[in-house]
Amino acid sequence: MSTDTPMGAADTRAQARALSAAAAMAGHAPSIHNTQPWRWRLTGNELNLRLDHSRALDVTDRDSRLAILSCGAALHHALVGLAADGWHTDVARMPDPAYPDHLARLSLDRRIPVSLEARRHRQTIGLRHTDRRPTAAAPVDADNLYAVVAAAESAGTGLHLLHPDQVYGLARDADQAQRAENEDIAWQAELAYWTGGSRPLGSGIPDAAIPDHTTRATVPDRDFGHHGDLPVTGAPGNAATFAILYGPADDEANWLRTGEALSAAWLTATELGLSVLPLSATIEVTVTRERIRLLLAGLGHPHLVLRISAGDPAGSAAARAPRLAAAQVIERGWNGRHT
Repeated sequence: MSTDTPMGAADTRAQARALSAAAAMAGHAPSIHNTQPWRWRLTGNELNLRLDHSRALDVTDRDSRLAILSCGAALHHALVGLAADGWHTDVARMPDPAYPDHLARLSLDRRIPVSLEARRHRQTIGLRHTDRRPTAAAPVDADNLYAVVAAAESAGTGLHLLHPDQVYGLARDADQAQRAENEDIAWQAELAYWTGGSRPLGSGIPDAAIPDHTTRATVPDRDFGHHGDLPVTGAPGNAATFAILYGPADDEANWLRTGEALSAAWLTATELGLSVLPLSATIEVTVTRERIRLLLAGLGHPHLVLRISAGDPAGSAAARAPRLAAAQVIERGWNGRHT
């Protein structure tokens, strides 16, 4: 027998509070260069998500694929928050083809029991962060890897684990992508705008989250053009597993779904004591993105590369990037039909 409780004459104000809290929680989601390119609009018991082009990367992310993917991660965070509050959410993704920036519409239709998994995921949202330090020397346990894969698949996207002999091809492509971007003056200027410094305005990547010196690794992390303040100790173990998030098509709907899968996989990895680092450079450059597609051997289109590794055995946390205030990303009184 279902224990779901019909909404009936539920307090509209309670729904609005739940949706507002979910949108605020979504602000913890990962995003390309911590641009946080999402905008929420709340009206009654309806919450709408759209892409905010004012925080998009016009050079690095010309087609907004990574911005939409970032919004997908925020959408999943919001859904986790609502489930942990005991709400069943009806989600319409890409609800209006005439307005592709309108990414999702959420509405609450009934109360549901709260699962332990939902509570755990909500708590993990506050713990998840990006750690750019070298990987631990110990390889990732196979069962833990499969759990991360299952989490991604539960959100509607595949996660392909690369074989060791494929990692060298990934390393070549990552190096080529980095070189191509470094030669682009406009790209350099955009990177400099969003990274470095103390980032007091709530977005971008601060020096505190950028390693204080370059480390050698099989697959290079992004070159920020300067060293930061994040202490790096020890030598890289090169024991990481690399994986590709992919979908059946290379379009907005699939990028959004991949963002949801990124959130689901990352939360699960964090709960298992694993570190996740998105490596987007190979996706940003068309030539290397097509080469990454070959590594999938016909499975689909690559949307993001991930480095998955054992967490810091000492348990020390890397500095976290700042976040925009909820008032900067949540608006009220919009009908959700246009951007």
